[in-house]
Amino acid sequence: MSAKSSEQTISVPHPRETTALFGHQDAEATLLNAYRGGRIPHAWLIGGPQGIGKATLAYRMARFVLAHRDPTSPQVQSATSLGLDPMHPVVRQVAAESHGGLLTLERSLNDKGVMRTVITVDETRQTVSFFGSTAAVDGWRVCIVDTVDELNANAANALLKVLEEPPLRSLFLLVTHAQARVLPTIQSRCRKLALRPLSVADVTRATSQAGEIETSDPLLKEVAEASEGSVSRALNLLGGGALKLHQRTASLLNTLPHVDPRELHALGDALGTSDRVALGAFVDSVDRWIGERMRADDANANANLPRLARLAEVWEKINRAARETESYNLERKPLVFSVFGLLAEATR
Repeated sequence: MSAKSSEQTISVPHPRETTALFGHQDAEATLLNAYRGGRIPHAWLIGGPQGIGKATLAYRMARFVLAHRDPTSPQVQSATSLGLDPMHPVVRQVAAESHGGLLTLERSLNDKGVMRTVITVDETRQTVSFFGSTAAVDGWRVCIVDTVDELNANAANALLKVLEEPPLRSLFLLVTHAQARVLPTIQSRCRKLALRPLSVADVTRATSQAGEIETSDPLLKEVAEASEGSVSRALNLLGGGALKLHQRTASLLNTLPHVDPRELHALGDALGTSDRVALGAFVDSVDRWIGERMRADDANANANLPRLARLAEVWEKINRAARETESYNLERKPLVFSVFGLLAEATR
């Protein structure tokens, strides 16, 4: 398949179905060594920019633990990675969401078939029964939260209660795109594992595999270089129009807090009325811009904490509005003006 011929969303496997991991060998080794050392922390906060393989690593760890219950076994002690044979029963069960030892918390469909904007408290309370009852399988029980950023306030508090008194042989793998947005009380109960953006070479290989695109395609190289280490961003940009829209949005974001209404009207028109690829490119560009500034402030000892808090709040509002726009197929132009209005106010 040629990337140039792709002007629609590429069907990408869910991380639960993905066995290959590109990059992140150090992070994988950290998890593996902690497990076979016999004193693995019960909760991990796996952080980093969106689309770099955090959830893929979490599922890879979950499958390994569920397949190898005893960390002292020869198979674990001699393992060089967390990888399992794609035909392993645990791999197939996790992909089919049928393994009794794994619970996944992620946004789901409501009664009307529309994707929720948050992970609800009722869903999060499943962890109580999951960890508090007799396991459907012997050995470890693992909970993946993808992402902890999408827990509403009540859901975050419900998760915290389970983290405070973790059951034996329990493992929590919490994925976050923005660690600064995670409750400090949750952070304090997790070991943090930060993942860096992928190299251009890794993005190229991963995107080629996910999108079934020849690595020699010139557009693939262009989007890999523009992706800043994110495979999901590269996949969103594969449509030629999406790449241009990303570049246009990034240019306008760099003018903040100043905004030109004429440019915003033009950007809204470029998003169209129902193009999910264009909307994805726009939202992804905004997410990246906010994320970069939040990470810079979070790493700065003299950070402007009020601004950091404002950006975190705005990020949550923008992502909720974007999900509603996509779910209900709303007009794109009001979203563009709302996004830039919120960001202009937060960055003044």
